[in-house]
Amino acid sequence: MTPRLILGTRASPLALAQARQTAAALERAHGWVPGSVALHEVRTTGDRIQDRPLAEVGGKALWTKELDQFLLQGATHASVHSMKDVESERPEALAIAACLPRADVRDRLIGASSLDSISAGATVGTSSPRRTAQLLRLRPDLQATSIRGNVATRLNRVANGEVAATFLAAAGLDRLGIDEGCPLEPAEFLPAPGQACIAIECRSDDSATRALLDAIDHRPTHRAVSAERAFARAVGGSCHSPVAALALIEGDERLWLRAELLSTDGADRVAGEVRASAGEEEAAAQALAAELLGRAPTSIRMLFAGA
Repeated sequence: MTPRLILGTRASPLALAQARQTAAALERAHGWVPGSVALHEVRTTGDRIQDRPLAEVGGKALWTKELDQFLLQGATHASVHSMKDVESERPEALAIAACLPRADVRDRLIGASSLDSISAGATVGTSSPRRTAQLLRLRPDLQATSIRGNVATRLNRVANGEVAATFLAAAGLDRLGIDEGCPLEPAEFLPAPGQACIAIECRSDDSATRALLDAIDHRPTHRAVSAERAFARAVGGSCHSPVAALALIEGDERLWLRAELLSTDGADRVAGEVRASAGEEEAAAQALAAELLGRAPTSIRMLFAGA
């Protein structure tokens, strides 16, 4: 059977689970038989480099550049991404055409029942500057060390006692059917921009594929993560910058965006929030970014190009 669409995806277990979820959603939405949407698996540079933090070797682009090449060359019709792993600045030739309904936005703490229960001075593994800064803000006595690898690898690092604890996104664990960890509420551990969102990207000029993807676009999720990404663009963060943002659509359809910027060691933090009506989200996100950067001490401003 000739596939109606070919989706590019990373080859990790989580990425494949998300791509299969996307394929199934498209087949349901269009009444296609199972198998009508094919997957094209790509091993990205980010998957191959496991011994160094991504920030040291190219950042989030290492998750996307090979998928982008296949898409721009016409070998695939669309790419499936974890939105939090997609750079906030994307090529004009590509467009985020759809977002699936957002899953659990929280992080989960693996290896301990709470942050307070981790032994004093213990080592916690994470390669995320955001999670490192948030951890050290709440528990400055702990040691943070970088660990990379897929979900199973990081779970094993805790099980083997290499680190006392680590963090994983609740959405990813749920998509893999793994019921482990203690959820951390956004009030104390605000997630990364775009966390828990599966995004589907296609060529900007491919109107046929955009129309097919529009059928599975969850508008509230798309609106929320677009505001978070607008905030990230406005502060000018890099992969070294501890930044968190979460937008929700309230009952009156107004968007509520919370965000925070931290110093590398978590000692300094600025946070704020803004509400916006439909069509005003990007301007509100930019205003919040300017406000936080304006209040931020040098230890934070130096990490963000928007300052």
